[in-house]
Amino acid sequence: MNRSQRRPVEKKEFEESILQIDRVTKVVKGGKILRFRVVVVIGDKKGRVGIGVGKARGIPAAIVKAVSDAKRNLVTIRIKNNTIPARITIKRNAANVFLAPAVPGTGIVAGRAVRMIAEKAGIQDMLSKSMGSSNPLNIANATIEAFKELQTVIERSEMRRAAVLGGKDEN
Repeated sequence: MNRSQRRPVEKKEFEESILQIDRVTKVVKGGKILRFRVVVVIGDKKGRVGIGVGKARGIPAAIVKAVSDAKRNLVTIRIKNNTIPARITIKRNAANVFLAPAVPGTGIVAGRAVRMIAEKAGIQDMLSKSMGSSNPLNIANATIEAFKELQTVIERSEMRRAAVLGGKDEN
């Protein structure tokens, strides 16, 4: 096969990182069935990010499943001046996550799971604190939930601002 017959290399739409790999077993009548659970974070560094979980007997198959699951669970984040636009605290299951905007040059001050999600989303400056659960999957789910909630908070404040400005004369 010469060079002209090769398939062109596809540019990946999302960057992907493995957050966690766990060995999980299912106990059945005949013994134990060993599988791997992989948690993957994907993002395009332009505000879209997602997490996915995949289980399979082999790690490569679990990664493929996790990436396809993450693509189905994408969240769009509004980024303002390379940070998030507002503070937010969210509790999901046993994990509490606090996210706050930071001044330019601060960097991402966060734990491993929150940092990975923020980097894949394209956020460069952010403060965060994770409380409660130390399980990376729970913290990642809480972070994604916080980003979803942040979008609704921003939309509500914009609607209020439009209602207030719409009712007044601008002279």
